[in-house]
Parts: sequence; structure tokens; C-alpha cells
Amino acid sequence: MRLPAYDEIAAGAVVVSIPMRVRFRGVTTREAVLLRGPAGWGEFAPFVEYEDDEAANWLAAGIEAAWAGPPTPRRDMVPINATVPAVDPAQVPEVLARFDGATTAKVKVAERGRDPREDIERVRAVRALIPNVRVDANGGWTVNEAVDMLSALTADGPLEYAEQPCATVEELVEVRRRLPGVRIAADESIRRAEDPMKVVRAGGADVAVVKVAPLGGMRALVGLSETLAESGVPVVVSSALDTAVGISAGLAAAAAVPDLEMACGLGTGGLFVEDVAAAHVTVDGEFPVTAVEPDGDRLARLSARSDRVSWWMERMRRCHERLESGSSSLFV
Repeated sequence: MRLPAYDEIAAGAVVVSIPMRVRFRGVTTREAVLLRGPAGWGEFAPFVEYEDDEAANWLAAGIEAAWAGPPTPRRDMVPINATVPAVDPAQVPEVLARFDGATTAKVKVAERGRDPREDIERVRAVRALIPNVRVDANGGWTVNEAVDMLSALTADGPLEYAEQPCATVEELVEVRRRLPGVRIAADESIRRAEDPMKVVRAGGADVAVVKVAPLGGMRALVGLSETLAESGVPVVVSSALDTAVGISAGLAAAAAVPDLEMACGLGTGGLFVEDVAAAHVTVDGEFPVTAVEPDGDRLARLSARSDRVSWWMERMRRCHERLESGSSSLFV
């Protein structure tokens, strides 16, 4: 597809600021730029600490959604896991109540400043209500910490997998070697890597967590999933703390993946106090694959401050320059 001019993209852009129910990834407010194009809506919302070269992938994904639309689907329903932030264990039932019918839960662990014993109790509280549990450390442990904590977390039940227990590929390989009974999933080692297959070739991952925006779009995600399948590595399509618009792109990508063995991490909309569109509703633990049209009244209520609008538009302009220089294979 062609790369639209920056002015064409900016003309339909809306910057929103969404309050969150709980702190997640260290933030309590999620900002995003929504892009309106001829095929619908897209989203540009790289985390603020990301440099422009990395953030440009997120802009490519938003443009793809708004200008090209979704790839051809293979299914019309996608299984969803519950997402449990690093909350007090007593809050777990309240969080899980937002995920009707979910049979898998992903539990955040290794949050900076929190007692590791809370992680164990939080996982235990989830296990009491949902049978299949994953944990996500966001690279927060050393190898020894990962071995100790994963041993403790599996003392009273198995984990489906441990997502990014350590930051580097070499560390993931070592954890996997020392804990052969625990499957390791790679997230940051795939979405933030120049070579997403490096961690798989090194023997550091049993599962790949893949996200539309960091990979540069739905079609890039589907292509990577096919390559991973050739290596025997299944994918879990997940959210990068997306708004309802970004979740819609994630669902479209998950619907197009040839083999979808496990529940996807696309139920993060419940972390927001309010979203730009009505929340996706689970049906027996699944989301229907549908396009999203943001609500005008919600966009007005969630509109970002003028200084933040300027900040995001300038960031988007710089990322567009990266795309013009050929940093994405999506555009010809």
C-alpha cells in the first residue's frame, strides 16, 4: 500500500487520554492517537519511553488499519484470557468478574516495589477461580529470581507459561534450561527485537506473544505467526494496552492467524475507566471479531490536553518521516 502524506493522516487524528482503574505498566492514564482513514480507524500509541525508530512501527500499524483494513479472517470468534494487574490478592475476584466465561488468566508479577509474596498470593487467588493461569514478569527478574519465583508459583499448581521472566534472550535460554517443566513465552524479546526470530533460534521460547502495533501491523503479525509455526512455536495475540480501536486490530489479526491454539490477551479494555467505544463483550470467554467505530461523545470527554495533543502530533510527524525513509516494508 502507499504511505499517506502526513497531512492526510493528521487531518483525521484525535488524541485521547484515558484514565485507568489501576496502575498498569507503571501508568494510570493511557494516551493514544486515533487515526481515521478510508478503511476505518487505526491507533498510534507507542509507550512514551520508546524512541522514534521503534515507535514508527506503531504508526505503520495504525495506518494499515485505517487505510487498508483487516486481512482475510479465518474465524469470527477469538478466545480471550482474563488480565489481572499487580493488585492486592483480595481484589482478584473483582477483576476476574469483568471476564465472563474466561478459562485462562494472565497475572502480572514482578512489579517494581511490590513484595514477591504478594505475587504468590495473587496467583493462588486466581487459581481458586480460574483453572488455567499464566504469569507475566515483563522481564523483571534475574535468572536466579525467576527460577526461585517460578518454582514457588508452581508449587501448588502448573502454569500454562511464564511470559518474559527475564529481559534478555540469553537469560530466557538459561531459565528454560534450569526449569524444563515451565514453558517460557517471549514478549519483549520479540516485539522489541530487530530480529523477532532470534529468541526462538536461540532456544529461549516455547510460546510467542505477538502484538499488532509493535510488529508494524496485522499482516506483519500474521506473517510472523506463520514463520513461528514452522518452528513449532504457537502464538498468543495480545494487547499493547490498546484502546478499543487497537483491540479491534488485534482481534482482526487473531482471526487471520492460521493456527490459534491458546486464548489471546486482548481483554485489557476492562483496565480503563472508560474507552473510546463500548467495551467488547465476552461470549463464553470469546470476543466476536468486529470493527470499532469510536463514539463522538466519548472522544470529546476523553480529549487530551492541548499540550499533549501537540506533543503527540509532533511525535507522529517524526515517525512518519521514518516511514518515508523506508523503515517499514508495509509501504511501497
